[in-house]
Amino acid sequence: MMTEERRPLRIAFFGGSFDPPHLGHLAIANALMRQFELDEFVFVPAYHAPHKRSAPTSVFDRYAMLCLATQNESQISVSRIEIEMPQRPYSVETLERLTQMLPREEIFFVMGADSWRDIRTWRQWERLFELTDHIVVTRPGYDIETDHVTKEVRERIVDVRNADVPVNTEAKAKKIYITDAVKVDLSATEIRKKIKEDDDSWRSNVPESAAKYIIKYQIYS
Repeated sequence: MMTEERRPLRIAFFGGSFDPPHLGHLAIANALMRQFELDEFVFVPAYHAPHKRSAPTSVFDRYAMLCLATQNESQISVSRIEIEMPQRPYSVETLERLTQMLPREEIFFVMGADSWRDIRTWRQWERLFELTDHIVVTRPGYDIETDHVTKEVRERIVDVRNADVPVNTEAKAKKIYITDAVKVDLSATEIRKKIKEDDDSWRSNVPESAAKYIIKYQIYS
């Protein structure tokens, strides 16, 4: 008797510094889980984002904070893929590894509006869009421009703001979905600034478990 082959899992990977992880990051995860009917959502803390000039907080602290922030979320996890290979920090390399590790699954790579704006500064940025589907998450009141990318890339953009996500995606034609499913606008930079200034209002923007870690280990003090 033949067993029915399972459908590919829909897995989104969200790379970034997460310095610190805040409620906006979790809002993105939960909103995209619903809108794209994802099976899993994975945070991928960068060892050091090569396109950023300043060095972030230790990746081990950021990884720990993400694990604490997501510990009660059964479908949300944290990957060590970039922590374990700091000599290969570029997103294109990470996506190549992920597609090799998960050849049967439907992979989405999530980026924020700032990353989309600066995408031409990323290594092999056009190759990046050939590897997986992408989800660009806009911020409230933020206009998404498309003139800075090539015609070939623009042709693969699917605007799902106030619209349903297509159920079936073509394996050969990777799409770039633009969504405004997340209405939260928080800044990790502002949170770090408030901590250094002893402004306790930052605690309302960070998951409680991560906030306790920040205080106990004086991460930004």
